[in-house]
Amino acid sequence: MEFLKQLPLWQKRGIASVLGGIAGFSYYYYIGCASGTCAITSNPYISTGYGMLFAALLISKPKADQKEETNGTDTSTTDQKI
Repeated sequence: MEFLKQLPLWQKRGIASVLGGIAGFSYYYYIGCASGTCAITSNPYISTGYGMLFAALLISKPKADQKEETNGTDTSTTDQKI
């Protein structure tokens, strides 16, 4: 799983979208809506699209590096006179 950390964000989202599409279609196929009145699960294209969308949104952008903590000490210098 180390190779997943090295992939660019767009490739991670692509892989997640494919897996989400498979999950969305599986949800339609195995659970679905027999009567056809369910908005999402009555159509395989819609349920697959929603699965792809939600999976791609779960892959978030990596957080920026945070600054070192100073443990409560003020290291800022200002030239203002009060």
